[in-house]
Amino acid sequence: MQGRKITEQELRLIDDLIQTNPQWHRTRLSKELCQIWGWQTESGQLKDMSCRLLLGKLSDKGLIKLPAPQGSAYNHLRNKAPVPVPHEQTLIHSGLADLSPIRIATTETKEQDALFNFMIAQYHYLGYHGTKGKNIKYLAWDSNNRPLACLLFDTAAWKTKSRDNFIGWDAQQRQANLQFIANNSRFLIFPWVKVPHLASHILGSIAQRISSDWFRKYRHRLYLVETFVEQQRFRGTCYKAANWKYLGETTGRSRNDRYSKLQVPIKDIYVYPLCKNFTEKLRKTGS
Repeated sequence: MQGRKITEQELRLIDDLIQTNPQWHRTRLSKELCQIWGWQTESGQLKDMSCRLLLGKLSDKGLIKLPAPQGSAYNHLRNKAPVPVPHEQTLIHSGLADLSPIRIATTETKEQDALFNFMIAQYHYLGYHGTKGKNIKYLAWDSNNRPLACLLFDTAAWKTKSRDNFIGWDAQQRQANLQFIANNSRFLIFPWVKVPHLASHILGSIAQRISSDWFRKYRHRLYLVETFVEQQRFRGTCYKAANWKYLGETTGRSRNDRYSKLQVPIKDIYVYPLCKNFTEKLRKTGS
């Protein structure tokens, strides 16, 4: 499970930790297990999310009994609408050159983060549900400091057949190196912004910097980015124009679907390599 072989001894260890520490919540339990197992990324970060997914699967199979879930700050954030942020909504209908230079930056302040969260909640069809795991948020402004767009990159999908075939890695390599892929899960050009080629321009600019931005935040680089474009809503034109590669379509299952029962809209899959030898790096195993 999650790339680990779980033995009887490890099941007893988990059970002992639960029984002897009844005050621990699930996050504390997963972090302690990561420490004991030495389960961490190359940069030294605990693989807490992978461990929590593993514990959930063991619990679903009746092999362990987890403590009751607690109302975490993350769950509170998911259920709480972002605070409204005043923002300019004057129609911007011009050529790309008229807005230059366009400034793209990660959210570095509470004010920028609040603006990003509210814009996604207010104007993106998927809404705002907080972030989970590693992520980077981008905002784009024009030369007059008017907000134009925002993008979210976060953790890659665990399994995607066409992507995995494209990379040519096996399950062990995917487990070790999935952290070097990021998923563009949100891309929003604000509704009052009508500028041809703006979306592909922003994608191209971010492709040149996201690996370095990711390194500054998480101490490791990215080698590939991916996205999933809902067929019924979008044609993926900006990704094609920005030279992202089309790989195929999804099977209509959610990335969080454990039991092959949760049906979601079919999406087109696009990827963009961030270095020439990305397949070699993503298929690498060991230190």
